[in-house]
Amino acid sequence: MDIALALGLIVLLVLVLASGFWIGMSLLAVGLVTMLFVSPRPVGDSMVLTIWGSSSSWTLTALPLFLWMGEILFRTRLSDNMFQGLSPWFNRLPGRLLHVNVIGSAIFAAVSGSSAATCATIGKISLSELDRRGYPPSMAIGTLAGAATLGLLIPPSIIMIVYGVAADVSIAKLFVAGAVPGLLLAVLFMGYIALWSLKNPDAIPAADEGTTFMTKLKASSKLLPVVGLILAVLGSIYTGVATATEAAAIGVLGSLLLATSEGSMSWSSFKLGLASACKVYCMIGLILAGAAFLTLAMGFVGLPRHLAEYIGSLGLSPLALIVALTLFFLVLGCFLDGISMVVLTIGVLLPTIQQAGLDLIWFGVFVVLVVEVAQITPPVGLNLFVLQGLTKRDIGYISKTVIPMFALMMLAIVLIYYFPGIVLWLPSLM
Repeated sequence: MDIALALGLIVLLVLVLASGFWIGMSLLAVGLVTMLFVSPRPVGDSMVLTIWGSSSSWTLTALPLFLWMGEILFRTRLSDNMFQGLSPWFNRLPGRLLHVNVIGSAIFAAVSGSSAATCATIGKISLSELDRRGYPPSMAIGTLAGAATLGLLIPPSIIMIVYGVAADVSIAKLFVAGAVPGLLLAVLFMGYIALWSLKNPDAIPAADEGTTFMTKLKASSKLLPVVGLILAVLGSIYTGVATATEAAAIGVLGSLLLATSEGSMSWSSFKLGLASACKVYCMIGLILAGAAFLTLAMGFVGLPRHLAEYIGSLGLSPLALIVALTLFFLVLGCFLDGISMVVLTIGVLLPTIQQAGLDLIWFGVFVVLVVEVAQITPPVGLNLFVLQGLTKRDIGYISKTVIPMFALMMLAIVLIYYFPGIVLWLPSLM
């Protein structure tokens, strides 16, 4: 099939998406047009079979469960307990309570899987508390925007589930592979906070006096329920006791018990959490169905084969390919959210990735890292909009505060390329 037709369909897709039409319906519509023009196969049968196949996967069951778990925890006193439990330990570190943004986000990421939920939950308590104590707003906002993206990388991760389904790779191994890069990002963020604070000592409030070791231990007791839930969910996956779907069910049960035991689970909050999780999953499910049908249509056009042949004819090294794909995903991130980026491109890119000899587990973590960067890249960085709603500040101001975080995340991409063991060491032990 002429590659000009494939490029024309891509342009059509961009135009339909830019019109503001629902993403899932846009993908279905372009797939329908493609099938009508290039395939003699009955379009109705193809659409029904493809949509059913993409939506009936047992592996995909983990997605709505993790979404529900995040919604339940979002409506508990988790954020308050987390701040109170962590803050005494950072009183003497350079940057002091700014580190709570990073550690709090990392902990909530391990029980949420959503960048936006992490940003909103940690931001609701930390931004007001940091402002009350006199910390620079630019550092408070910037570090939270960057750290909240850990919700996509530190398992359980919703995007990793979507990638695992699309690329047909082990979700459990993807979860394990994301742990060390997630911790690496957290260390980079905390290192930047410490260096900035040492360079600007007058901008950081003085340390609180009289915080004893026993006071710290007493405050840390508030973290025990959260730590227990993390161990239950991730430990069951890492030890092989449970699949990702079973671990998600454990997480929902644990979060319900946690919320009930602390007295913050009412019938109203239960219904709101369940309804919100259903709405989000319906949106994601429609996108997945549309992307699956569009991928089938693009297969008839021959786009994957043409793309693989074109990349091969360029003679790009793996490094050049990764640079090109990084730029591609960052540009795409200006138009689409993270899940849409993954489901729309992975099916098309997989032949190219396999031809280049890149490990699919490693590539999954790379994709999630780049999608993380897109979460704080204007004009459609989702975390920027969440923070704008929380702080009521101009989007331009918020965008400037995340520039250092953007640079650190790009550094993380460089590190995992030159040291792939950062990603692949833990999965190799399974």
